[in-house]
Amino acid sequence: MAMSCKDGKNPINMDNGKYVRYTPEQVEALERLYHDCPKPSSIRRQQLIRECPILSNIEPKQIKVWFQNRRCREKQRKEASRLQAVNRKLSAMNKLLMEENDRLQKQVSQLVYENGYFRQHTQNTSSKDTSCESVVTSGQHHLTPQHPPRDASPAGLLSIAEETLTEFLSKATGTAVEWVQMPGMKPGPDSIGIVAISHGCTGVGARACGLVGLEPTRVAEILKDRPSWFRDCRAVDVLNVLPTANGGTIELLYMQLYAPTTLAPGRDFWLLRYTSVLEDGSLVVCERSLKNTQNGPSMPPVQHFVRAEMLPSGYLVRPCEGGGSIIHIVDHMDLEPWSVPEVLRPLYESSTVLAQKTTMAALRQLRQIAQEASQSSVTNWGRRPAALRALSQRLSRGFNEALNGFSDEGWSMIGNDGMDDVTILVNSSPDKLMGLNLSFTNGFPAVSSAVLCAKASMLLQNVPPAILLRFLREHRSEWADNNIDAYAAAAVKVGPCSLQGSRVGNFGGQVILPLAHTIEHEEFLEVIKLEGVCHSPEDAIMPRDVFLLQLCCGMDENAVGTCAELIFAPIDATFADDAPLLPSGFRIIPLDSGKEASSPNRTLDLASALEVGAGNRASSDFSANSGCTRSVMTIAFEFAFESHMQEHVASMARQYIRSIISSVQRVALALSPSHLGSQGGLRSPLGTPEAQTLARWICQSYRTASMIFMRILKLLYNLLRNYLGVELLKSSSEGSESILKTLWHHSDAIMCCSLKALPVFTFSNQAGLDMLETTLVALQDITLEKIFDDHGRKTLCSEFPQIMQQGFTCLQGGICLSSMGRPVSYERAVSWKVLNEEENAHCICFMFINWSFV
Repeated sequence: MAMSCKDGKNPINMDNGKYVRYTPEQVEALERLYHDCPKPSSIRRQQLIRECPILSNIEPKQIKVWFQNRRCREKQRKEASRLQAVNRKLSAMNKLLMEENDRLQKQVSQLVYENGYFRQHTQNTSSKDTSCESVVTSGQHHLTPQHPPRDASPAGLLSIAEETLTEFLSKATGTAVEWVQMPGMKPGPDSIGIVAISHGCTGVGARACGLVGLEPTRVAEILKDRPSWFRDCRAVDVLNVLPTANGGTIELLYMQLYAPTTLAPGRDFWLLRYTSVLEDGSLVVCERSLKNTQNGPSMPPVQHFVRAEMLPSGYLVRPCEGGGSIIHIVDHMDLEPWSVPEVLRPLYESSTVLAQKTTMAALRQLRQIAQEASQSSVTNWGRRPAALRALSQRLSRGFNEALNGFSDEGWSMIGNDGMDDVTILVNSSPDKLMGLNLSFTNGFPAVSSAVLCAKASMLLQNVPPAILLRFLREHRSEWADNNIDAYAAAAVKVGPCSLQGSRVGNFGGQVILPLAHTIEHEEFLEVIKLEGVCHSPEDAIMPRDVFLLQLCCGMDENAVGTCAELIFAPIDATFADDAPLLPSGFRIIPLDSGKEASSPNRTLDLASALEVGAGNRASSDFSANSGCTRSVMTIAFEFAFESHMQEHVASMARQYIRSIISSVQRVALALSPSHLGSQGGLRSPLGTPEAQTLARWICQSYRTASMIFMRILKLLYNLLRNYLGVELLKSSSEGSESILKTLWHHSDAIMCCSLKALPVFTFSNQAGLDMLETTLVALQDITLEKIFDDHGRKTLCSEFPQIMQQGFTCLQGGICLSSMGRPVSYERAVSWKVLNEEENAHCICFMFINWSFV
């Protein structure tokens, strides 16, 4: 063992197993090496002895033991520090919970008293009025009294500020508002905090209290800089600052909020903000809207914005024993829901949405900054957490900017093509293009002179936003066009880029690599690599890879009121922190406050929903999912272009957005739980009545065709019967769902194609999807001729008249291709005409027997 000597005497070397004492100088030399290399090798230890004469009389083995003990003490110190921090956090949380319990007891006592008074009052007046409003709810209306116009002098503003402080504290720690626990939020040591929403008061309100590892002044500084953490905040302008006699400050603010969708205008606020310190040392920042003032500054209405009202709100920050802060946050607003279409009003009348977007966002920002301060580590791609957080905020802010398209930022609308489903905006201001052309300074000319944004919104019925967003993220090929991705990437100079980090996903040519992941918010920042994209004739010779920086959040189905977003932008090889970004993507906002009960781990493979057991699980998942029935999806895509190509790019953008809308509608229909079967749990589109009817037509048409020609071609009938299996030939009294399940689980590939000039596939069982290497959604994009080689196409053309005249045919074995271009061999193929109820040809059904990949 090794022990440091306090008396400073010369070291004493003793036999093995005895103590060895070190002088302070020797300990200092060893400490210096420990900070440089906590675990030196034997060669490094010997080198240390040679370089430090003061250690020359110590054996290398003893130095090894000293380093072992030193690492052990360091580990014990870190563990003790961690336990102390946890203990302080639990003590503070316990204090917070006790305060919350006291507040709730006061609220209960007040409600009991008011209800007792109300019952007595209604008994006395029951003969006059038996339908009185509850005192519990009507008692909340005193929160926003109507004041006569007040003087806006410094003394008058101070009076308003003190009144705001009193009302804010009554909401934060008192019983001025009836707070109820936010659905899905359970307080605990590991939770983000205690979150509640208002009930029965004017406007929408949210309240949260929690612990953060930052000093109160730092907390107030962060929260006052609202654009840095509130991604819907466009700007906050401080128009005037007035000091107060008690050491506080009064600020007059003008704030603008982005609109979350193209269907609503933005919101703005004319505010008074009061910062002061209470007698107990707590720091308070409270705000309210300014109105009914005279002889003072005012903010006139601003075009494209609706003036909303902020009721007394703010932050109460108290120092916590042992470091950190206890924070109370109150957000209380009247967002003027009358100014938006009726279908969007729940978005502006939901306290849950306010809590998710504003109140909890503030807590998350504080916790993330505290974590970054305590762990100054470097993540993937050599980025620190603060830099990655800044990138995600730039993506979100850039998407909001394009989505709103304000004229003071250089955006102007251009005419449509006779349809108003897609809005086209153009921005040619120098400020917009300045950052975009930075990447062309090394010998490449700046080819872009303007930016175009195509945007649209659509209403989705009965599809969980989290599931739809996960599908869009993991199945990009179902909706995106690689050529347009390459065109968008041409705005930045795409070059070779070394991919670092571990590969976490590879979906159809897109490689997903993580940059950052916030667990409590389920936010992902990642780099998408689209492999082998061709855009120009030069790319066809040597396809290049396209890289996208992507932000994805809101994939937790169990979160209430969560907005789901998928935002991405092309990046160049340098991937600098200030690299130009043209964000595009999707935003899906739930319009109903009901809780989604579906499992977050449910598969996105549309075909696998019919596997044994999967259907029943999906059915139970959605059985309680009656709340999320509507959501609004907003799509916005940005493109850089040369000014003389404006019409061409606008036409391309319109068609691209419309194709995306069509793809999203198909995906949403397939993911919708409303088409669940009652017995088998079959999910859309297989669970729909149309699919069951088609399955019945397939079997009936097979039976009719084979029975007609049984006498002439008995051997062929036996062949068909053996291949198809007798379960397909049962009597028609068997239920449609059972027939559909039988087709779905058949071992041979069964698929239907339309009777068009260019036949496309409309239905397939599981074996057919496996053979084509596709999904039910993408199946409709595959034409019949694509899966056959030249010999197969010639054979099909020669046999097609026989299928239409006689009703069926048998094709010899051959080779076909999957959607991924892989060859598939089959022993034999049987085809027959499918008739509907009116005996008219509906489609053609193919069955590939004993198929396998070559």
